This record gives sequence, C-alpha cells and structure tokens, in this order.
Amino acid sequence: MKCTILLVLSWMLAAAAPAFAQATGVIRGQVSMGPSRVPAHHADVVIPKLDLHARSDEDGRFELTGIPPGAYQLVAHMHNLSDEQQKVELKAGEVVVVDFHLRLSPLRQQVTVTASGKEESTLETFLSAASVNSLELAGKASSTSLGELVEDQAGVSKRSFGPGTSRPVIRGFDGDRVLVLADGIRTGTLSSQSGDHGEPVDGNSVERVELVRGPATLLYGSSAIGGVINTISRHHEIHEHPHDGIRGHLSATAGTANAQGGGSGNFEYGRRGYMLWGGGAGMRTGDYGTPLGVIANSGNKLSQASIGFGRFRERDSVSLGYGVQDGAYGVPAEEGGHEDVRIAYRRQHVRFSGTIHEAASWLERAVFKVNYTDWKHRELEGEEIGTRFFNKQLIFRTEFEQKPQGMLSGRFGVWGMRRDFRSAGEEALAPPVDQNSIAVFGLEELSYKRARCQFGGRVERNSYDPQEQRRRAFTAASASAGVNLGLGASSALVATYTHAVRAPALEELYNRGPHLGNVTFEIGDTNLKNESSDGIDIALRRQSGRIRGEVNFFYYRLSNFIFLAPTGEIEDGLPVAEYLQQGSRYLGGEYRVQAQLKSWLWVNSGVDAVNARLRGVDASLPRIPPLRGRVGFDLRLKNANLRPELVLANRQGNLFENETPTAGYAALSIGAGYNVASQHALHVITVQAFNLTDRLYRNHLSFIKQFAPEIGRGVRLSYHLYFF
Repeated sequence: MKCTILLVLSWMLAAAAPAFAQATGVIRGQVSMGPSRVPAHHADVVIPKLDLHARSDEDGRFELTGIPPGAYQLVAHMHNLSDEQQKVELKAGEVVVVDFHLRLSPLRQQVTVTASGKEESTLETFLSAASVNSLELAGKASSTSLGELVEDQAGVSKRSFGPGTSRPVIRGFDGDRVLVLADGIRTGTLSSQSGDHGEPVDGNSVERVELVRGPATLLYGSSAIGGVINTISRHHEIHEHPHDGIRGHLSATAGTANAQGGGSGNFEYGRRGYMLWGGGAGMRTGDYGTPLGVIANSGNKLSQASIGFGRFRERDSVSLGYGVQDGAYGVPAEEGGHEDVRIAYRRQHVRFSGTIHEAASWLERAVFKVNYTDWKHRELEGEEIGTRFFNKQLIFRTEFEQKPQGMLSGRFGVWGMRRDFRSAGEEALAPPVDQNSIAVFGLEELSYKRARCQFGGRVERNSYDPQEQRRRAFTAASASAGVNLGLGASSALVATYTHAVRAPALEELYNRGPHLGNVTFEIGDTNLKNESSDGIDIALRRQSGRIRGEVNFFYYRLSNFIFLAPTGEIEDGLPVAEYLQQGSRYLGGEYRVQAQLKSWLWVNSGVDAVNARLRGVDASLPRIPPLRGRVGFDLRLKNANLRPELVLANRQGNLFENETPTAGYAALSIGAGYNVASQHALHVITVQAFNLTDRLYRNHLSFIKQFAPEIGRGVRLSYHLYFF
C-alpha cells in the first residue's frame, strides 16, 4: 500500500513540478587487465542506474561526464574477463577517479539485460537471473542444441530426444512455459511443440546466455510463465553505442566421445558512428558413445552466418541485420523401433532496430524493433520426407524508457506478433493456423535509500484462426509486485509476487493424431481456458569480493494447468493422451555459492530441487527433474587454472502415469585453462574432461532414457582468441 501511494504521488509531482537544474560531476579512471595489469582497450564502464556508458581508449582510460550528484554502482566489463563493480558517492561539481582491474576469475560481477530490459547487476534484479559467458559455454558445448549448454545452471535442466533436440527446463517448467529468445526476440523455432524438436545454438558463436528463473511474462509474454533463456549473439546487442576500430572473436573446438569439431569467427568494425558486423560458425558431432556402446543416429551439425550494418549518433541510431542457420540432427530409435529419422532445418531472420534518445522531455529513450523469422524443417525417414513444418513470424516491439523523476523510474511498451504455421505429412497433427498477438506492458520502480519497489502489468491478446476448426481468442492480464531490500553494499533480500497468465498453445488446442516426438497419440481440446499462476519468489543474495551466492525459494499455484493425461487406450501403437486442465502447484528452491578460501583457491557449490504435483488427485507431474547438487574447486595460479567438479543427482521416484523411475548418479569432471592477455588480444585455451569414471547414468527428462543414456567419458579442447 505504501509503495502504491508513493507511486501515485510521484506521478503527480512529476507532472506538476518543473525539472530543476543542478551541477553535475565527472567520473574518470583507468581499466587494466591480466596479471601484468596491461591497459584494457575497448573496455566498457557503465552506470546502470543512469544508462551511461564509456569505453576505454588505447591507454585504458575512460571518462563519464554530466552525472547528477548521488550514489552509483559502476560496472566495468570486457569480453569474458570478470565484471568488476565499485560504488561511488558523487557530489555536485566533483571529479572522482575510479580504477578497475579485470581478470579471468570464478567470481564475476554478473550483468544482465534480460531480467528487466535494461542493463543491471544480478544483485539488483527483482527476478532471479544468471549470465553464462562464452568461455564457460565452451567447456560444456557437446552439441548444437541449447539445453546441452545450460543444463548445469541452478534450477535449469534439459529435456531431450537425443543430443540435437535438447531444450531448457526451468524449475520443472517445459514447452510453451519456457520462452527462448535470440537477442531479446523469440527465435521462431518449434522446439516448444515437441520433444524431438531442438533449439539450435552453437556455444562458440554467442557472447553469452542469460537465464531468468521464474515468471517473466510482463516483459516477454505469456510463454514466459516459467522463465526465459536469452542467447546474446554479439557484444553490440548489450551495449548499443558505437566504437571506432575493430574487435572480434575466433574459436575452435574438438572433442572425443562424439567426434566433435567446429569453429567460429565474428567481428565488429566501427568508424565515425558507422558500424559493420558479421560472423560465421560451424559445428558437427558424430554418434555419441556411452558405457553401453554407441547410440546410433545421434550425430548433429549446424552452420550459421550473420551480417549487419548500423548508424549510431548521439540522438538516434538505426541498424539492419540478417542471419541464417542450417543444420540437421538425428533422432535415435530403439532397436526394432521406427526407422531412423533425421531432421533437417533452416532458420532465416531479418531485424531492423531503431533508437531515439530524449525523444521527449520525460523520455530517456525509445526503442523500436521489427523482426521477421522464417523457420522450416523436414523429417527425413531414410530418403523419404515424412513431415514438413513451416513457421513464419513477424514481431514488432516498441519500448519507452522514462527519465527518472525523483524516486520514480520505469518503462512501458507495445508488442505484437503475426505467426503463420503450416505442416504437411504423417505428423501434421494440427491444421494450418494463423496466430495474432498484441500486448501492452509497463514496469515502474520506486527507489529509496535502501530499498526499491517494483510494480508492473501486462495485457495480452492471442487469437488463433485455423482452417476448418474453431477459432479461439484469449485475453490475459498479468501483474507483479516486488521489493529489493539492500542489506549493506553487497547483499540484498528480494521478494516478488507474480500473477502470470498463459494462453493455451496451438498444439494444446488443435493437435490430433500420433505424435512420435512426444511418444503419444495426442488429442487437443479447443475448449481450453487461460492457464494462470500465482507465485511467490524469495531470494537472499550476496556479491562481495570474496563470495557470490544466492538462495532462492519459490511457490507457484496454478489454475487450469494444461497437461497431457493418458486415457489408458492405445492407438497406432502409442498411448492415447488428452489435453486436460486441472490445478497444480510447484514448490522448490536453488542454492549456489562461489567462495574464496585462499588467494589461489575457490569453492563452488549448488543445489536445486522442485516438487510439482496436480492438486486434487495429488499426483506428480511428468518429467520433473530430481534433487541435484554439485561441488567443485577452482585453483588459480597466475595464468592457469584447474577446476574439478562432482555432480550428484538423486533417484527420481515421484512419477506421472506411465513414467518409470530414474536412478541417481554421480558424475565427475575436471577442467583446466590457460590464458595470455595483451593490450589488444586475449588468448584462452581450455580443456574439459567429462564423466571421468565413465559412469552409466540417465536423464529423467529424456524421452529415450531407457535405451539412450548420457554421454560417456571424453575430453573437449577449445581455443579462443579475442582481439580488440
């Protein structure tokens, strides 16, 4: 109530009182890197609160001007070196000198743009967020699919039908409840619709992957009721400002156990406000080995390329980019089962972006994005084409960021999507459907000395227009409120309540027929209603010089939860299941800590757990990840590091109808790295030895776990060159 009253009063005061001038200050300093502290060229120094940026020059020096008096957090960032943060108190007319030293460190001051739509540290966010950089991804990328890259993050697991089909599962939520973005826009793939459809990503070609755990519906829509995964392809998508000169990245990866090999390269070149960027990547893997032998038809490949051009000025900017992905992956089959299936796909996208700074006296900036994606894939049964899928979508997003007015700041916007879905062949389960979506949203924040309150809302309408079937339209209103309470300079207690609403997905409404990708004969229901969730998230965070840690607790109570319920019948050799609605609840938490024990020794630990059940009948939901924990060490000596880690998973015996239990396991891995930094280049070599004991273990979230266990013992070698 207090936050609501202050919100209204702040709006009234902002409208009634003219802005007053005040003297500003300057922050300058130098950024260095590596053990030898060489000047860091092209490092970014950011004041997230004001959205102010500066870039270091040849000598590593930077300067931020025109800063109002106040207390600020400064963050220095450069490639995959540690993000360093310092707090500054600035008085009117004062010049403050701040120096940063960046290095490869297990303790990083993570910055995210996905959690709130603007750049801020993960300590400051209201949603539980994490950021994984490309060096961390390099040691994990055993495939060309997104779930393989992020499955070891707290609260994140992978659903799969083989290595090329993996997709993230967040806190037990899967499918249309987890939204996957590429540079902040929906990817346009069909991975949410079926267990054998993948989300293609080459870990060597992305700058970083950001994860938001918990409902992110306000900014991103009803498909984000469980969380968001955002792959950021290049540095410039994070820092929308020009630079002179060239910067880029080259990488190469090779591995055993699946004959992995690949490489990537990208660049950004800027001159006098103009920028040109581009890149390409390729990755392939063969059939992977397990302690039981090789899993046939499990190899995959991916190639991609992108190019873009932009003009950036002080008051406005425009950019245009194009990208294409081509790939294929196998869908392993049990001996004596269906014929080997391979899926070949192509994704093309074109994006236009524009930004206007200080578009009005009360606006900080306005951002416009239009993105067109054309996705198509073919399911190949031997030499024959079984089923073809086509998915075209046009998305626009307009967002306005308000100038801070006293304690009040925020953003609001409009989002829309036009989707054209078609399929043909044996697994053409749904008719051709046109989907139209439109939404308005807003997120406001009140900042006090030690606390911040956030309120937001979103109204979204989704309509489906299928051929020869019932047309449906859904209007949903979502809202949230939260508080971030500062506990000193490096700790925070965050509590958030969210009411999130999801419209039924296309396949839940219209699918009817045998669906090998979900090992089910599916029957949709055109009478389904909106699914809603009321949830509480509580987090305690600490990010100091010697420790990074977070403890999260969540509880979600869902009404009209949509799920596949087996009928007990068999049709076309598959169990029949209908899409039904019933109440459910999700309860769980995550714990992760990185702590410095000695100047050369860090310990990493984490635990995540979720319990999800239907209400009323008190039955477990399907494919819920088991209790999981990890412990590891990071030993650092000058330019070298060694990282042993043990992952433990409990037996999953909480089962849905027709599910089978999955045994627990322990998997041991060891990583090592060596880096060399100079003023204009950073060389990094990493080696990852995984499943050292060649342990036979299975993923409970895999549709084919019975005959396709996880990968056996192997080694992966990567080389990265960052030039700037």
